[in-house]
Amino acid sequence: MCSIILRIDDTGIFIAANRDEMVDRPWAPPAAHWPKQPRIIAGLDKTAGGTWMGLNEHGVMAAVLNRHGSLGPAPGKRSRGELPLLALKQPHAEAAAASIGAVDAGLYRSFNVVIADSEQAFCIAGLEAGRPVVSELGPGTWMITSGAPNEMKLPRIARHLPKFEATDWKKWGSLLADNTPPLASALNIPVQHGFGTVCASLLALPKNGAPSWDFAAGPPHEAAFLPVALAK
Repeated sequence: MCSIILRIDDTGIFIAANRDEMVDRPWAPPAAHWPKQPRIIAGLDKTAGGTWMGLNEHGVMAAVLNRHGSLGPAPGKRSRGELPLLALKQPHAEAAAASIGAVDAGLYRSFNVVIADSEQAFCIAGLEAGRPVVSELGPGTWMITSGAPNEMKLPRIARHLPKFEATDWKKWGSLLADNTPPLASALNIPVQHGFGTVCASLLALPKNGAPSWDFAAGPPHEAAFLPVALAK
């Protein structure tokens, strides 16, 4: 279960995310990994060839998260990592969200896709049947994990969302690094049974100025956030 947090205000959209995964699943940090889509900068899942998060030259960000009880692949299902790459073919967030909303959700295990640019943000829920449900996120602070946005019955959101709401975005990296117990509500998950937090991201999509992406290539209490070279 990954986590993504967004702050949406009149200056832009600002994002923090931790990726939780099996630690033996190979991956590569964000870069231009796809020759047919050279303007997309994204992390590479070396197992299935997709991504968990990416950014295109138009300043559109797309990320995918597993929903409840859907960790890992399943026979007959396509990799959810192809969904951000599909979204990032689009020039703005609204079109990207529409492209995900048009897929057959039955082709995939359940997912949340989060899409944003400097003007709008969306959460698209795929529930393994029919068309995904597209929801626009309004101004404020949002946290999405394995259920609905700001679903306070989820222990991780109940524990950590108030901290993000009360903290300046520039200090969100320290919140991502919080690995204190209890495990049931942990944001930065220590490795247990081969699963834990493997990397983290901080992205800024300002209305005035260029996007930026700082990436920690390891658990964020251990790895430094370093700038990602973005497509121009």
